[in-house]
Amino acid sequence: MLLLDAAGRVLLVRGSDPGRPGSRYWFTIGGGLDPGESVAQAAARELYEETGLRVDPADLGEPFRHEVTEFPYDGTWYRQRQAYFVLRVPAWEVPVDQLSPDEEHYIHEHRWWSADELATTDERVYPPDLADTLRRILGQ
Repeated sequence: MLLLDAAGRVLLVRGSDPGRPGSRYWFTIGGGLDPGESVAQAAARELYEETGLRVDPADLGEPFRHEVTEFPYDGTWYRQRQAYFVLRVPAWEVPVDQLSPDEEHYIHEHRWWSADELATTDERVYPPDLADTLRRILGQ
């Protein structure tokens, strides 16, 4: 999910991998599907779980991007199909008490990023081409 504010910034989550102490990286809002969920239902649920923002899955429209990625997490390798939705909001502040106990151990903060900030940061950001993707969405 790419949650964009009125300034054209994308909200990212800073997390870590418990299997790799000291790891820190930024990533888009999202997660896996629960049994019986559609991709849009999962995106809306994950958006609420990670940011406190409730949306109707029907309001997300169709994903604008699909990809397959592989990554390690807590000592296990995952292969995941990903679908990205774009949702624009005037502004949003993530409630500090929003995360579930399970998410609190790997999500450390949220931050709004501009395309320029993404392009020039030394921090790890996933997906790696997010600055270019954001510029395409914004028509820059």
